[in-house]
Amino acid sequence: MKLIINADDFGYSNGVNLGIIEAFQKGIVTSATLMANMPGAAHAAALAAQNPGLGVGIHLVLDCGYPVNSSVHSLVDDTGKFHKTDVVLSGGDIKDIEKELTSQIERFLSFGLVPTHIDSHHHVHGHERVFPIVKDLAIKYDIPIRPASEELLKAEDSLKSVDYFNPEFYGESLSNQTIIDVINKCKDYETAEIMTHPAYLDEAILSGSSYALPRVRELSILTAQEVRDFISEQGIELATYKQIAGQSYV
Repeated sequence: MKLIINADDFGYSNGVNLGIIEAFQKGIVTSATLMANMPGAAHAAALAAQNPGLGVGIHLVLDCGYPVNSSVHSLVDDTGKFHKTDVVLSGGDIKDIEKELTSQIERFLSFGLVPTHIDSHHHVHGHERVFPIVKDLAIKYDIPIRPASEELLKAEDSLKSVDYFNPEFYGESLSNQTIIDVINKCKDYETAEIMTHPAYLDEAILSGSSYALPRVRELSILTAQEVRDFISEQGIELATYKQIAGQSYV
């Protein structure tokens, strides 16, 4: 089987970026998705250029930080920051959502990177109001997409993706056995993706994210020799969306 180990939140902060790169260089992470709207985005893009073996996709954002587009008023509060998730998804203007997500893709492309795939912060691309927009963007830019909403994705033959996505490597009680158990769930599929969030801690992540300390534990697990040996012994091929889709992008 071909397995993608994706690190979400690339670009959130320099600490997150450096942790992801260590998980790639010394561990089992093969892929990362970049938040083009966040302060560490340019730093992440520079690190990606220095590590061409790392697959880098687009982590679309509607509920963290500030928008890329300056004219999406229904998505932001009085300070210019994105509203909370439920407010954006229930009350955000569809045209504003389309404008912002398109702007984020264009910002990503401006870094000179070739996107391997699309996913999103808090899986917002699987929401019924957002998915049609992301579907059209994935087709327009010819980019595979993470199947955060399996039911929606199955109905769309025009979209490229993996056979299975697992988001379970997340939480306060992670261990080497946790990731091994998740990998075992993927073994029934030809292609699969596991979501992860490795990072170093810095002020940005400590003050801005409710999921902070577990990221350090994730980094330790994803670089553990026991986990690396397990993957080798099982004959699992670590891959990126580029290898799985077998296509050229944008």
